[in-house]
Amino acid sequence: MSTEAQLLLVISVLIGAVRMGTILLIAALGELVVERSGVLNLSVEGMMLIGALIGFLVAIYTKSMFLGVLAAVGAGMLASAIFGVLAVILQIDQTVSGLTINIFASGFTFYLYRSLFPDVGKQTIPNLVPIPNIKIPILSQIPFIGGLLFSQSAYTYFSIILLLLISFYLYRTKSGLILRTIGENPRAVDMKGINVTLYRFMAVLFGGMLAGLAGSIMTLGSAGLFVSDMVAGRGWLAIAIVIFGDWKPGRIVLASLFFGFIDALQMQSQASGIQLPTELFLALPYVLTVVALFIGRKRAGAPIALGEAYVRE
Repeated sequence: MSTEAQLLLVISVLIGAVRMGTILLIAALGELVVERSGVLNLSVEGMMLIGALIGFLVAIYTKSMFLGVLAAVGAGMLASAIFGVLAVILQIDQTVSGLTINIFASGFTFYLYRSLFPDVGKQTIPNLVPIPNIKIPILSQIPFIGGLLFSQSAYTYFSIILLLLISFYLYRTKSGLILRTIGENPRAVDMKGINVTLYRFMAVLFGGMLAGLAGSIMTLGSAGLFVSDMVAGRGWLAIAIVIFGDWKPGRIVLASLFFGFIDALQMQSQASGIQLPTELFLALPYVLTVVALFIGRKRAGAPIALGEAYVRE
């Protein structure tokens, strides 16, 4: 392989890393807000899957990508509302509630998709043209870095804005301080007359909205079609990224890019014909999740009340 071909391959992998990292970053930022409130949401995978399908269906039937994205966000919020009722209001074990949503999402999306398109596999698979990248004039023409930094999807640019807004909210606003305090000591916040349940429920809704948005990237912004269980562990990776990033927005960005790079590398390896076991690629998200959990097991950034239901006395 020539030097120029190697350079093009590296650039292709890096562009893919940004694209895949965007999916993980948006989902992880939503999970960050949820976990900062003291709620452990393990249903990110299911919320992303529901968002991916609903966004795809609405875009197919309305011919509008914008409505598809809005539908994905709404679907993720609805799924998170169910989780919030179970885990926050009814105070059912958060782990059980999250896994329940994941199982439901897997079965629901498969059933709905095959019901609407019973001939998939026999005829043409339903598809649409993905949302095109936005090329910033002049800057996108810069050799090598132009395509990497200035010719990305609207999702990528939005994720940067989202990162800044969430960072500002968590560390520069009174409401953000209250949210973080709830994750550390909900009783102290409750004694101030602040509704802990409401804050946690709203945080869960926000996390679900971003999970649905992240799911829509896979159907509307990338593949242009829906495949059963196409999220393929990326929801779990988003949870691992929050831990790997020590619950800090800046580190979460770096962790998202790292995992996005690994994801893009394995996809590029398959496309290049490198003979590696397919099972290895399928297991990779789960292996990386375990590694991230192991590395982050002693991190100091974890909210003290994370995963604990708050019972008002």
